[in-house]
Amino acid sequence: MSLHEEGPRTPLPGGSPPNGGGWFEPGKNNIMLIYGLYLVSAIVGVTAFVGLIMAYMSRGTAQPWAETHYTWAIRTFWIGVLYTIISSILALVAIGFLLMILVAIWAIVRIIAGLQKASREEPMPNPQSWLF
Repeated sequence: MSLHEEGPRTPLPGGSPPNGGGWFEPGKNNIMLIYGLYLVSAIVGVTAFVGLIMAYMSRGTAQPWAETHYTWAIRTFWIGVLYTIISSILALVAIGFLLMILVAIWAIVRIIAGLQKASREEPMPNPQSWLF
């Protein structure tokens, strides 16, 4: 093996690869990337779609604690879309603009909560929640 080749990754006793797996393999790094893409979507909107696709692709193949994060991320996206549509319709009567700010705060709180739990490899307590 040369200096430029990597050897096989040896799983840790818990069955996960060292360093929590790659960015595109189900696990901690992948979840953190998805949450990061959601945050960046405030500036570059398309990244949320990439994160959503990654969450759908990884769900069902990860450890149980990670599954809760994929469900949380998917629901954050779709509930956020629903809240944004409602806010946009209500913008016609001016209250929607305030609701848009609340939707942004709601999304940021959910993403940060997910990041904190994922960094400690803890499951989301209620991944089916509509709020926090």
